[in-house]
Amino acid sequence: MQLTPLIAVHMTAAITAVVLGPVALWARRGHAARQAHSQRPRLHRAIGYAWVTLMLITAISAVFIRDFKLPNIAGYTPVHLLVPIVFGSLFLAFRALLRGNVNTHRRVMVWLYVSACLVAGAFTLLPSRYLGGLVWHQWLGLA
Repeated sequence: MQLTPLIAVHMTAAITAVVLGPVALWARRGHAARQAHSQRPRLHRAIGYAWVTLMLITAISAVFIRDFKLPNIAGYTPVHLLVPIVFGSLFLAFRALLRGNVNTHRRVMVWLYVSACLVAGAFTLLPSRYLGGLVWHQWLGLA
């Protein structure tokens, strides 16, 4: 197994999104409004836009990563269903913000982080998957 540039871009964006997600959620604007001189609204917005950009990079790069070994349709496996879910969720989250519905925005973003970053990331690290094989077998030397 080799780490191709496409996989490297996808993996880097995904891992960085996993790391930045909690920062964006922690610095959410609702808490910062209670603190008069807080930098957290700026932090939330900056980290949030970075996280969204990373999620878009992850989703777009996933379209070009295909697996013909797992059950698939033209190389697209069930994990590829996350691509339209990411796009749809981001659309819903920003539409909610434009309508002033912060609670819906928050719920959608938390749900997207948990489902697309944590749950999908856990499945990606299964030893039978490409990235899981790299991590567990090649990098960590485990059987």
